[in-house]
Amino acid sequence: MFMKQDGSSFHQTPLLSSVSLNVFKQPLKLFSQQPMTGYFRDGYCRTGGDRDPGNHAVAGVVTDEFLDFSASRGNDLRTIGLKGGCRWCLCTTRWLEAYHAYRSGKVSNLGVPRVDLDATEDSALDIVDMNMFRQFAVQHGPRQNQNGGGTGSTSS
Repeated sequence: MFMKQDGSSFHQTPLLSSVSLNVFKQPLKLFSQQPMTGYFRDGYCRTGGDRDPGNHAVAGVVTDEFLDFSASRGNDLRTIGLKGGCRWCLCTTRWLEAYHAYRSGKVSNLGVPRVDLDATEDSALDIVDMNMFRQFAVQHGPRQNQNGGGTGSTSS
């Protein structure tokens, strides 16, 4: 709560998306508003520091195989309307579980959601190695820097 000069109070929600950084230490990109995703349901995969205990930092494009896997682990995302192809902010540990299930042969590579690195918060790197994310990165055209020049592209 903040106080105005006249003594009245007002609430202000901080614009955390403007200070949240992606895995490239650039401003976090809006991920999805259809469906509206994110722990704060604002379209960004941001955690607000310790405000999101599930660390919904991974900007993932889910597949039917991943949805089956997640349901088998106790979180059926279909109940909230997700289907293959939806863009959803995922718990970092759930993404990592899917990655390990792939590595152990329990799911195919389609069981691991593709990751939009520009929209994945840097806090995910506390749990998942960047090279793991790069293996499943969404392909983009050349990334643009602040000056409009390309800085390379993400790999898939």
